[in-house]
Amino acid sequence: MGRDKKTGLILTGGGARAAYQVGVLQAISEILWEEGWPPARNPFDIICGTSAGAINATALACRADNFGEGVQKLLDVWQHIKVEEVYRADSLGVIRSGARWLSLLSFGWLLRKWRAAPPASLLDNTPLVGLLHRMLDLPRLDMALSEGLLHALAVTASSYTGGNHLTFYQTAADIAPWIRMQRVALQDQIGVEHLLASSAIPFIFPATPLFMGGHREYCGDGSMRQLAPISPAIHLGASKVLVVGAGRLTEPPRSAAEKNAARYPSLAQIAGHAMSSIFLDSLAVDIERLERVNKTLSMLPPEYLEKTPLKPIELLVIAPSERLDDIASRHIASLPAPIRTMLSGIGATETRGAALASYLLFESTYTCELIRLGQRDTHARKSDVLAFFES
Repeated sequence: MGRDKKTGLILTGGGARAAYQVGVLQAISEILWEEGWPPARNPFDIICGTSAGAINATALACRADNFGEGVQKLLDVWQHIKVEEVYRADSLGVIRSGARWLSLLSFGWLLRKWRAAPPASLLDNTPLVGLLHRMLDLPRLDMALSEGLLHALAVTASSYTGGNHLTFYQTAADIAPWIRMQRVALQDQIGVEHLLASSAIPFIFPATPLFMGGHREYCGDGSMRQLAPISPAIHLGASKVLVVGAGRLTEPPRSAAEKNAARYPSLAQIAGHAMSSIFLDSLAVDIERLERVNKTLSMLPPEYLEKTPLKPIELLVIAPSERLDDIASRHIASLPAPIRTMLSGIGATETRGAALASYLLFESTYTCELIRLGQRDTHARKSDVLAFFES
C-alpha cells in the first residue's frame, strides 16, 4: 500500500463471539467516513485472524479494494446467520456426532470392542464449507495483494500432529518465513481448508488436514498454543496494531453474594472456563507484554533506541464491555431443539454454563446483539479510534 507506517488488524477467535468484531468494524467504517475517508479506502495494510476471526479477516481481505463493501458483506452474513449454516443441528446429525461422542466419554470403557468408527468431534461442521465458499472471493485477494491494496493476510492454526502453532501468510512482498519456539510461519495460498482448520474449536469441530512440505498434518483451532497473538502482524511489518477481542480481558471483583452462592461447576462451566483460557488468556498476556516493552523503550535515550532492533508498537485494543456469557444465556432458547437437548445434558443451557453456548450460538438473535455491542463500544472510543488512524 506504499505507506511507511503500516497498520495491522488482529481479529481473535471465539466461535459465534466473532460477530462482535463485525460491529467494531462497522463502527470504524462509520467513524472514518464521518472524518472524510472515502468509504472504499482500506485502513488496514495487514490483516491477521484466528479461529472465527480468521474467517472474518479473510473475507475482509478479499475486499481490500472496497473496505465499506467488505464490512457490509460481513454484516449481511452475521446478521442473518443460522446454526444450520455452520454445523449440523438436525436430530440425525446430532445423534451421529454429538450424542455418540458424549456416550463414548461416558461409557467408552464398556465399548472397547465397538468396531464402528468413533465420531471425530462433538458437532459436524460440514455446512461451514458451503458458507465459506459463499462468503469468500479468493481471486479478489490475489488481486488486492498484487495491486498493493493489501500488504499481507495471515491466519493461524494449531497442529495436533507436530505440536506447533502455525501462521499461514499470503503476501506479494518479500517476507521470509520465521520460526520461534513452538511457532512456525509459512507462506502459503490461503484457502478454505486453512479457515476450516483455524476455526476448528477443540472437541467441538473436527481437525482438518493441511499439507505442508509434502506431508499431512491435522490441525485445529488457531487459538490453541497461541503464545503471541499480536506477533504475526509485527513480523509482517505493522508498526501499529488494532486488536479486536472476543471477550472481556478483565473481570470485575465478585460481590460477597456471588462468592457465597458458588456451587460445584457443571461440565459446561468447566468447558467454558477451558475455552476462555484458550481464546482469551494469551491475548491478555500478549497485550500486557507489548505494553511493557513499549514502556521500557520509551525510557531509552534516542541514541540507544536507534541501536536496538526493538521498536515501539502503537496499540489500540477494543474488547467487549459486557460479559458475552450473560448475553448468550438470554438467547439459548434460539438454538435448534436437538442442540439444546444435547447441551442441557452437560449444563450448557444454564446461566452458569452459558460460556460454552456463547461459542456455538450461531443464531441471528445473539449475533445481532453482539454486533450492536461492538458498535457501541467502538463509538464510545471514537477519540481513541481517530487518534490511532490519524497518527
